Amino acid sequence: MLDLLVKNASLPDGRTGMSVAVRGGLIVEVAPGLDAPAREVIDARGFLLSPPFVDAHFHMDACLSYGLPRVNESGTLLEGIALWGELKPLLTADALIERALAYCDWAVARGLLAIRSHVDTSDPSLLPVEALLEVQRRVGPYLDLQLVAFPQDGVLRAQGGLENLKRALDLGVDVVGGIPHFERTMLDGAASVRLLCELAAERGLPVDMHCDESDDPLSRHIETLAFETQRLGLQGRVNGSHCTSMHSMDNYYVSKLLPLIAGSGVSVVANPLINITLQGRHDTYPKRRGMTRVPELLAAGVNVAFGHDCVMDPWYGMGSGDMLEVAHMGLHVAQMTSQPGIRACFDAVTVNAAKVMHLQGYGLAAGCDASFVLLQARDAVEAIRLRANRLKVWRKGVLVAETPEVVARLRMEGRPESVDFSNQ
Repeated sequence: MLDLLVKNASLPDGRTGMSVAVRGGLIVEVAPGLDAPAREVIDARGFLLSPPFVDAHFHMDACLSYGLPRVNESGTLLEGIALWGELKPLLTADALIERALAYCDWAVARGLLAIRSHVDTSDPSLLPVEALLEVQRRVGPYLDLQLVAFPQDGVLRAQGGLENLKRALDLGVDVVGGIPHFERTMLDGAASVRLLCELAAERGLPVDMHCDESDDPLSRHIETLAFETQRLGLQGRVNGSHCTSMHSMDNYYVSKLLPLIAGSGVSVVANPLINITLQGRHDTYPKRRGMTRVPELLAAGVNVAFGHDCVMDPWYGMGSGDMLEVAHMGLHVAQMTSQPGIRACFDAVTVNAAKVMHLQGYGLAAGCDASFVLLQARDAVEAIRLRANRLKVWRKGVLVAETPEVVARLRMEGRPESVDFSNQ
């Protein structure tokens, strides 16, 4: 007897009429037209069944704090960092936990079941770290939350930066982070990359580095990150986030850089909503788009994912935890409007992001966790176009969220007509 059988589903790889059988929280079979006894049978009616959405880059310690203590009027990255510095002395563990838990509820309702969140380690109190470790514990039954030790003020620039980061790792933070472009000099930035990668190698931890979040074409810490990854044998364990300076680099240098990144096994996370908002602020016209070279990285064989990065915080006043919105912006900014390009953007918020986070048991295959989302769309392209309704969300075989199907009723020339948004 199966616990759950989802029938007549479309899958992101294009297969239709598929059935997914679940027992004991795991997928036991994926096959067309499967018919077997089950405690619950769901007819997907041709709608898209996808593995859960994954956000490979987020800042949960700052989320939902918009307007505290003021709004970022310039919209720049540097004012956002300054504003976060003003907010930190006002933080309380209870308020931070409350906001983070509220966001996790938003995430699950949107089929987002795995998040990698950077958490600021700059304050000696480590209040954000301890608060998010508590959030991680509480949301564990329904959401995978990875934490990155992130020295927002610079691991070398801030007094005690390295010691604070090590203490965060000792408390149980999962990943070593950094921000080399915010160190005082380019040389200090490169030194921080080397130092932090050596620390990760020593402790057997992954690395996720804020890298070159700048319009400066000479900010080239991604090159150092790729080199250190190879030198220390960290291939497959390292990610470079943002990499926006690559948008401004000359093509000759990038032709050298792309194979270096690919050969090192470093993945890249772009953050379309935030990159397009924060970058290019010093330009008049023409204005640079700011996002890294996603199509070129993919063509070079680099694993590229998209992150949400911010939701209603000092850097960004919008957002709702919807990874389809992230993919939608990503395909526009990267001009990935072909059918394969759009599907690649869907992968960037699902399977590619899962690879960045090294999620075990992720996917739609026998032996994987029975965690998936039923979307009111026929395929991945339509899901992004419509930012499709999440009809049902399962976590290891348990239904954790559901939303009624959306049907609009239009009146045209006095004639009522039902319109199913999933087929528009």
